[in-house]
Amino acid sequence: MSDEVRPPASGKLSEFPDWTYLLDEIDSVYRFGSNGGSDVIAQHRRTVRDRLQAVVEADPYLIERTGDPLPVRIHLGRAIDRGSDGPLSGMTRALARVVDSLPWELAYRNVPEKLTRDLGYCELLGPRGPVPCADLILGLVLLAPHSSYPQHSHEDIEESYVTVSGSWSENDAAIFGPGSLILNRTNDEHRLTVGHSGPCLLVYAWLASPDLLTAPRTLFGGVPDPS
Repeated sequence: MSDEVRPPASGKLSEFPDWTYLLDEIDSVYRFGSNGGSDVIAQHRRTVRDRLQAVVEADPYLIERTGDPLPVRIHLGRAIDRGSDGPLSGMTRALARVVDSLPWELAYRNVPEKLTRDLGYCELLGPRGPVPCADLILGLVLLAPHSSYPQHSHEDIEESYVTVSGSWSENDAAIFGPGSLILNRTNDEHRLTVGHSGPCLLVYAWLASPDLLTAPRTLFGGVPDPS
């Protein structure tokens, strides 16, 4: 893994099988993983799959996106190593094939300074992703060891997290490990906390209308982030 972010060359999604395989792995998690959830979770998973399948069938052109050399990226290799032997090993290996073209960003301004070193996110599919989509965002969240993503909510956006590697807690309610899926309904406040044992890598999905996903509003403690 190099420090330089190399976005994918121009071309249709079907011309880049590594990206197609990665989306297939995400589809599989939302199709077969975390079975036994409530009807609300089942509907969320179904909607994610349907919107993702529509993108794959449309075979859009990939868009070149550049990212930032965020400090938290020093933990990405370890996160991928830990996921390679876990329940989402197929997704982890697919991520490793595109790791140098992932457009990592911080995204927020109104956060503690420590979080600028401990957090990174990467939109894979969505209005700002290499794979364009208007009504679904799929991406990654990377959290450093011993870090906390402070209490926040996403205005009118339904969100789920799938743990790829590492473990974390949300709102002090439970500890979630690889393969777990957590749903936050629209406007639900939540806080993510990672322990000392290593970094945590999550896949996230956002569902909302295209206008909301184009300019999403995240509130920290009820206050909108200025970015």
